[in-house]
Amino acid sequence: MTSPARHYIGGVWRDDGGTPRASLDPATGFATGEYVPGTAALADEAAAAAKAAFDAGDWAASPRMRAQALLEIADALAAAKDEIADLVVAENGKIRREAMGETMAGVSESRYYAGLARNVRGTMQEIAPGQLSLFAREAAGVAGIIVPWNAPVTLLIRSLAPALAAGCTAVIKPAAQTPLVHARIMACLAECPSLPVGVVNSVNEDGIAVGQAMVASRDIDVISFTGSSRTGKLIQEGAAKTLKRVGLELGGKAPAIVFEDADLDRAVAEITHGILPIAGQMCVAVARVLVHESIAADFEARLKAALGAIRVGPGSDPESDCGAIIDLENRARLMGLIERAGDEGRMILCGEALEQGAFLMPTLFGIDDVSSDLVQEELFGPIATFETFGDEAEAVAKANATAYGLAASVFTGDVARALRVSRAVRAGTVWVNTHLRLFAEAETGGYGQSGLGRLHGPEGMADFLETKHVYFEPGVAGG
Repeated sequence: MTSPARHYIGGVWRDDGGTPRASLDPATGFATGEYVPGTAALADEAAAAAKAAFDAGDWAASPRMRAQALLEIADALAAAKDEIADLVVAENGKIRREAMGETMAGVSESRYYAGLARNVRGTMQEIAPGQLSLFAREAAGVAGIIVPWNAPVTLLIRSLAPALAAGCTAVIKPAAQTPLVHARIMACLAECPSLPVGVVNSVNEDGIAVGQAMVASRDIDVISFTGSSRTGKLIQEGAAKTLKRVGLELGGKAPAIVFEDADLDRAVAEITHGILPIAGQMCVAVARVLVHESIAADFEARLKAALGAIRVGPGSDPESDCGAIIDLENRARLMGLIERAGDEGRMILCGEALEQGAFLMPTLFGIDDVSSDLVQEELFGPIATFETFGDEAEAVAKANATAYGLAASVFTGDVARALRVSRAVRAGTVWVNTHLRLFAEAETGGYGQSGLGRLHGPEGMADFLETKHVYFEPGVAGG
């Protein structure tokens, strides 16, 4: 990968904007390369290029071209999968099988939306004899896509692919922590012959100026953001000034509810896996384990043993089960939360920091006070609470006790109960007897402070499409 990572505007690689900055490997603290930070002026240039491509070209009216471009993107990502996965490991710190899984998920997403690009259909209604209303689904315009660092491949493609399928052009702001990953993806896109110049543009960021400019830009019609609820609220507030559409996937506090009739071996395995993806730095990771009081002691012992056996280490080591926290600053933040948890709750398994790198062992603590901010707020690390309930009603009440509603899971052998509880839990995704199954075909999104709109699936295109009503009277139209 050529370093420094540059901007890509109007089909041209740009290295202006600021002094190159280092991108660090959280497992070692060493630089993996450099990137050129952007500016608000560059963001405005990118937005203007995207608008020009939308207004002047045939992209928005060419579904077959868009489908072909998405297939080419998928092929280019697949051809570069090993290099992309290695960069994800180096910049993000996750283990390599997670990095490869994420990369291939981006390939799948591109291919899925290539199919949907050729299936954007409108409707017709005859209001009265000789009076016809045609309803067309049209591209919304320019999409601004703000990508987080925790899954820089998947969380880019799951917004970019539906935007392109809908006929939008795009401006992307990658995360400052993963610029080399993003630049390699942009190099893949630049190779695609069916992707017109200016349709996809990208500006690096090392602060907030680029993102703010995108949100304020009159040339950008839609913002698709994945990140914290706090930042999402600021984006929605800023976007209100231009009344642009906003799609937000925000924080989560996913509960895993374990009933007394569950397969406990399976529940332990799934919840352990659910707590630790990307070292717990995932919005749908298990954050709260809610267990029926009759099996609480047994389940606690099993889960403690499973988490205690996790091998934390470099993502490049095939023996590692869990990689690094994104940086030392966030590890220090999590260590402070663990210390608080020991004061406010009952420490079941206390995570410790390794001597080198931004590594943190898993933590599990018992707590009864659902009003505690340790229960209420997203911690974003390999940390989970252990809570108990007495009956189904209490389980649902506790599961719904936070402001978040992104994901949850239910473990039970009773199909009727699984359906009842899944319906009662206020979350955009509820998994039954498993956790963390994500597909291009299946929508994800949140209730409450977990966001607005849906990503993946057919509904993933909704933010990027407008409905236009065309009315005419055939006997008058030619007159």
